[in-house]
Amino acid sequence: MSEHTSSEGGRDGADLEQVTDASAAATAEKPGWTPTRRQFVGVAGGAAGGLALSGVLTGSSSEAETAPPEETTISVTINGKRQQVSVDSRTSLLDMLRERIGLTGTKKGCNQGACGACTVLVNGRRIVSCLTLAVMHEGAELTTVEGLAQNGRLHPLQQAFIDRDAFQCGFCTSGQIVSGVGCIREGHTGSPEEIREWMSGNICRCGAYPNIVAAVAQTAKAR
Repeated sequence: MSEHTSSEGGRDGADLEQVTDASAAATAEKPGWTPTRRQFVGVAGGAAGGLALSGVLTGSSSEAETAPPEETTISVTINGKRQQVSVDSRTSLLDMLRERIGLTGTKKGCNQGACGACTVLVNGRRIVSCLTLAVMHEGAELTTVEGLAQNGRLHPLQQAFIDRDAFQCGFCTSGQIVSGVGCIREGHTGSPEEIREWMSGNICRCGAYPNIVAAVAQTAKAR
């Protein structure tokens, strides 16, 4: 008799739980209702199972979603040399120069276009290479700091940076020099104030600005 009662009691208990959970689900829509721990875990587990089943039914997979895009080949002239370079659509011009070509003179500073350390010349115009995609420059002529010296002789601005002690840690120097070359070509060297204005996109954490301005002015005057 006790066994029968225990067995029936077990079944009645399970049935009671189902009724209680159903009642709790209905009550959940009422304002001010707070779920019990059992109800919360049950609902959360059901939602997670539903999402997992949905992924199985739709055939989605994280591998498919993270598959890298196909690469394309672009033709560019870098420091006077025509090159074919394979890049994907997400590769910045900066990363192409550093990682695909091996021209590490162009520095990755902030990688947000704020410091100017990655400045290069594209068709004679200075740009920050971290903010532009490599695939956008098919057929372009690129000049990096490595391409400024000619026949083993430093560019006049490179020599002026040495003469004027215009660098300290040196991390920003390549961008400063390339930007300075562009600034001189653009004719924005009429005064120290004008040089500072048109070189303001290049940041020097060491604070060598007076010497940088002096080096640009020296080179512009010699030209």
